[in-house]
Amino acid sequence: MSAIALVTGANKGIGYQTALALGRLGMTVVLGIRDPQRAGLALKQLAAAGVAARAIQLDVTDEQTVKAAAAFVETNFGRLDVLVNNAGILVDAGVPVTEVSAGQMRETFDTNVFGVVAVTSAMVPLLRRSAAARVVNLSSGLGSQRRNSEQHERLAAYQMLAYCSSKAALNSLTILYANALRADGIKVNAAEPGFVATDLNGHRGPGTAAEGAEIVVRLATLDETGPTGTFQSADGPIEW
Repeated sequence: MSAIALVTGANKGIGYQTALALGRLGMTVVLGIRDPQRAGLALKQLAAAGVAARAIQLDVTDEQTVKAAAAFVETNFGRLDVLVNNAGILVDAGVPVTEVSAGQMRETFDTNVFGVVAVTSAMVPLLRRSAAARVVNLSSGLGSQRRNSEQHERLAAYQMLAYCSSKAALNSLTILYANALRADGIKVNAAEPGFVATDLNGHRGPGTAAEGAEIVVRLATLDETGPTGTFQSADGPIEW
């Protein structure tokens, strides 16, 4: 059986490009899509590219769909080799830090942090059945504490208290999961895809979603000598 990969938020952007790239490497890809009505086009495009793919409803903020997704993978494949926690939201673009509401913080963390915990926790038993499981969390350079402290004048223009702090929290999760799963041979890393054009940023990024997916795929296909508990971009490691 080919390797099995689950990608959340996989019907568009970096998630779709990650699914496409992993599929082209011979993996069977499960697309986790919040709105199942959006699955058709992605599946059609993947099939045209020769990629074996299935789509399931997976809203990372809905524990029932998360549990159903885990049951689907177990029933159909019996294990999971790659988990890409790609789903994420940005609700406070352009909002001054001092005006971001607690509600915006909760909404952001619900997807970008708690959603990752829900999905990862549900999939760990399946990942442990793999001979060489890999987990990749989609982070951002805006979640780097070092960058935020050393480049405060430039980064202040981005504002985004909810988004940036959620990615900093995700980075911390990455380290803790990597430590907890190290003995199982499961490698967990955070990826910085760069400023690429996606719906999340209104397609303002200079790079493409396919380019952003490159580091995700690299971390998802690490060999046994590869690192775990790291934060990396296409150019190499990033300081937390």
